[in-house]
Amino acid sequence: MSLLLHPGRLKRYKDIALLLFKYGRADMVQAAGLADLMPAQEGASAGSAPRAEELARDLEALGPTFVKLGQLLSTRPDLVPPAYTDALKRLQNQVEPFPFEEARAIVEAELGTPVSAAFASFSPQPVAAASIAQVHSATLPGGRAVAVKVQRPGIRDQVLEDLEAMREVARLLEQHTEFGERYGIATVMDEFGKSLLRELDFRHEAMHLATIGGNLREIPEILVPAPVPSHSTARVLTMDFVEGSKVTELSPLARLELDADRLADALFKAYLKQMLRDGIFHADPHPGNVFVSGGRIALIDLGMVARLTPALQDRLLQLLLAVADNRTDDAVKVLLLIAESREDARTAAFRRAVADLVGQHQELSQAEPQVGRAVLMLMKAAADNGIRLPAELAMVGKTLLNLDEVGRALAPRFDPNAAIRRHAADITREQMTRGLSPGSLFSTAVDLKNFVTHLPGRVNRILDQLADNQFRVRVDAIDESALMEGMQKVANRITVGLVLAALIVGAALLMGVDTDFRILGYPGLAILLFLGAAIGGIALVFTILMNDIKAGRKLRSPPRA
Repeated sequence: MSLLLHPGRLKRYKDIALLLFKYGRADMVQAAGLADLMPAQEGASAGSAPRAEELARDLEALGPTFVKLGQLLSTRPDLVPPAYTDALKRLQNQVEPFPFEEARAIVEAELGTPVSAAFASFSPQPVAAASIAQVHSATLPGGRAVAVKVQRPGIRDQVLEDLEAMREVARLLEQHTEFGERYGIATVMDEFGKSLLRELDFRHEAMHLATIGGNLREIPEILVPAPVPSHSTARVLTMDFVEGSKVTELSPLARLELDADRLADALFKAYLKQMLRDGIFHADPHPGNVFVSGGRIALIDLGMVARLTPALQDRLLQLLLAVADNRTDDAVKVLLLIAESREDARTAAFRRAVADLVGQHQELSQAEPQVGRAVLMLMKAAADNGIRLPAELAMVGKTLLNLDEVGRALAPRFDPNAAIRRHAADITREQMTRGLSPGSLFSTAVDLKNFVTHLPGRVNRILDQLADNQFRVRVDAIDESALMEGMQKVANRITVGLVLAALIVGAALLMGVDTDFRILGYPGLAILLFLGAAIGGIALVFTILMNDIKAGRKLRSPPRA
């Protein structure tokens, strides 16, 4: 085993090894050297094939870090089979609330003031409780109704320990298994750890609420609760209280009173705007985080967000349009442009797999459109053929998959493909005009002014050189003089070697010629030729060594100022 495991984390190592063994990856457990951590009776009893729902229950039993890991795996069909992704995406981390006395102590320690001074009222009963935090309703002194999210005691230390155990096991798997190396398990786990630690710092979520809320202000159907910075810290988040119902809990009568198609279209437009124009989007819009409040769609729990670079935004728009319009070649082209280069990539097989997936998506879209599932399955096809796509694409697929579910809950006949086509033109036009801000126009004008100012002088110099036949184009590809000097040295050494070889051959032939001129009893001329060849050979070797030593010193010596 090339990695030293921490003795204090043996229980967590055993838990992870048992999960891998139970769900069909005993080969990885053995290759990574984790088999000794499993008791014999537990390993022997793990032979039956478990159902996908069992994995969700096992992860919930192991705690919040593993619940979050399951939610991550639900976005990676390239790592787990589709049946398991369906079960994992329904993972809920609802647990019993912790006592109000502990919640009050955390709030007072974080805010530095008694709860009675910071809030006009504070409900001791939480309105929701999860494995990371619970939420209490409260009222600020000015009468503003707020929700106060309080982090569970000791959760950060527990998550840090679990993450270290996961990272160590992931490094073992990447070092010792083909699966781990192929999918970059250690990198996946590092990104997961960073994301989870950011989620534990509620100041990030407060910034997300303000940023995304500001970006979506132009869409009146979307509501994002505003944070209260004065009452928010790393472990306490205070924001506007949203009173409403989850989209999955709407009664048939409530749906009749809503303009469901308009709300679903506005929700899809909001997320396309976040992904394709703003570059930051809420990455966890599952039905539990989407409310209907006062005829609007409210987005809550913005702890998990993802970011896209401008280049990836452009490619993503091209990919979504290609999938929506059943253009297989364009989809393959975009995916290969954003993929990481791999020597073992099977491009031809990948093209066939994409054609099959896009065709299936087009058939299914007639009855049940699922853009998100299509994106995730494209990631799986890429991984199966040795092509690694950016991890951000998995977050996009998961987000769109959740949006498909929310859209169907709001308006069963809502078509995401049609929504993409409707909003693509607006998004493309906004992307094209995004760079035409006053600042960029001013910068371009300054550059143009400098170009026009210096253009006449530069043109005159070029024309003068052309007239005097002095115009030259210099390409700094290689040093021609150094190259010619090196070739000349090689040629000289080869020539000297040939001369010495000729001397030796001539001396050998003269050894058989009988002559009166002898040295030490041998033909004198042959001996002289042998001596000349020997002296010349020694001189050649000495010269080569001296020149090589000088060249090496010149390369090692720092350049003079």
